[in-house]
Amino acid sequence: MSETPVQQDAARVSVVVISYNDAAHVGDAVRSALAQGDAVGEVVVVDDASEDGTPEVLAGFADEPRVRPLIRKDNSGGCGTPRNDGIDAAVHPYVLFLDSDDLLRPGAVDGLLAVAAERRADVVAGVCVRREVPGGRETVWAPSLYDVSQGATLPGSVLDGIGEHPEFLLDTLSVNKLYRRDFLDRHAIRFPDGAFHYEDFVFSARVQAAGPRLAVTDVPVYVWHVRRRAATLSISLRRAALTNWEHRIAAHAAVVEVFRAADRPALARAAQTKFLDYDLPMYLRELSQRTDAYRAGWWTATRAHLAGFDAAAVAAAGAPSRWLHAALTALDTVPGGRELTRFVELASPRPRLVPPYPRAGDGTPTLGAAPADVPLEGLAELGPAGLPVAVDGEVAVGASTRLTLTVHDLYGRVGALGPTAVRVVFAEGASDADVAADAPLLPADGGWTATVRIPTAKLLRPGRVASWTLLAEVRYADGSTGTTEVRVPTGFVGRRGVVLGRLGRVLLVQVVASARRRLVLRYAGGLVGARRVASRRFKRMFAMR
Repeated sequence: MSETPVQQDAARVSVVVISYNDAAHVGDAVRSALAQGDAVGEVVVVDDASEDGTPEVLAGFADEPRVRPLIRKDNSGGCGTPRNDGIDAAVHPYVLFLDSDDLLRPGAVDGLLAVAAERRADVVAGVCVRREVPGGRETVWAPSLYDVSQGATLPGSVLDGIGEHPEFLLDTLSVNKLYRRDFLDRHAIRFPDGAFHYEDFVFSARVQAAGPRLAVTDVPVYVWHVRRRAATLSISLRRAALTNWEHRIAAHAAVVEVFRAADRPALARAAQTKFLDYDLPMYLRELSQRTDAYRAGWWTATRAHLAGFDAAAVAAAGAPSRWLHAALTALDTVPGGRELTRFVELASPRPRLVPPYPRAGDGTPTLGAAPADVPLEGLAELGPAGLPVAVDGEVAVGASTRLTLTVHDLYGRVGALGPTAVRVVFAEGASDADVAADAPLLPADGGWTATVRIPTAKLLRPGRVASWTLLAEVRYADGSTGTTEVRVPTGFVGRRGVVLGRLGRVLLVQVVASARRRLVLRYAGGLVGARRVASRRFKRMFAMR
């Protein structure tokens, strides 16, 4: 708590914190806002009728004049209403939003205010990172927009509306931005009230439809905590429930209507394209993990939503998204078995088309057999980097890890490019300690093969289990490349076991397939491996007693 009075001439920002049954975290959120300094004139904490100790935590800030608790008597059912209460109660020129289980980065407010003043901006957008809790791994939200190291070009620019940069629709967050309060009031911009999920989508669309002067910066602003083990998951982590997808569809439909009502048809179409390229694959790639009832309901709801899409919006989507749209439109019911697997893998972040490679009677490549025999329009125009090539991998582990790859010819497109070699990258999450190996590609039945070997010791990590995913960068005769995830062959079900490494070292090895058939290797060596093995053996013996 500050021991000096707030300098009111410096106070320019109202931080609106919303909370519901989050006594464990709300205090840290409030403190992260207060730590921003005198530019924060107030922290308006809207408690949405919590039933835990949240009011008591807020009462502990009674000696801090900048903290203004607003206690709702009735729970609103969502995040929009409490945020609207906070906007209405705010008294300072700028508003910044903060959820009770997240944090503001040190210096966020000063950094955003400096940009707002220099650029005369209605909205300033900064960097949000998603931090896995308890692991601590951080990734930049919407890296194509904000992460310069990954090629983002918008930081440092000012946009008079996003009409010339519809890619900004990818950023649906409200919490990584500083808003001029009179801009929100002048355009009557508020969140949807009540039990409306994905309310950020609609609020962001309302802001964008109003054509703000928008400054984009690489100032670190927000830490979004991702708690996958929490008793109550955040909305974005509830994808296993069909209602989550239905809420997302409803929010997207509302976004499109916002742009249409504002006479911004180009943005309405861009929002539909974004749905095809981003939202649809995110859920489709998980479909094989769901129950039959979920899949049937998902397929029906998705088809109904896509039926209203503008043809120009579909045409603007990437080729894999267009093919998936065509398949969903063509099939009345969700496919099963191999056909569903093909759709799941095509929806991967690095899309891939897996064998077999069917063709229509006239030789045209198709996505699948009838009735999924939609033509793969645009396949011939895809460059090496965009080709959805499939690469299978088989693993043998001992003192070295041997990986045998099969690169499948994709309707003859791979062969036409003349594949010559492959580089395999063993990647462990966000770690910088990737391991790579190169090998020539040799012709084989239906494709090409290569074998790489890595000393297993290079893939061990002291004191913990190392989990590796594999990327294959295929190199072609003209020097071009294309990268895909290494997948498991058809029929693979996973295996685990104990092997001896060099000098008799015990290694626990798992070779598994992810939900979208990605090959994953897990190693534990030394004491970690021995403990894992001993623990499992003890459990098996105990179960037999």
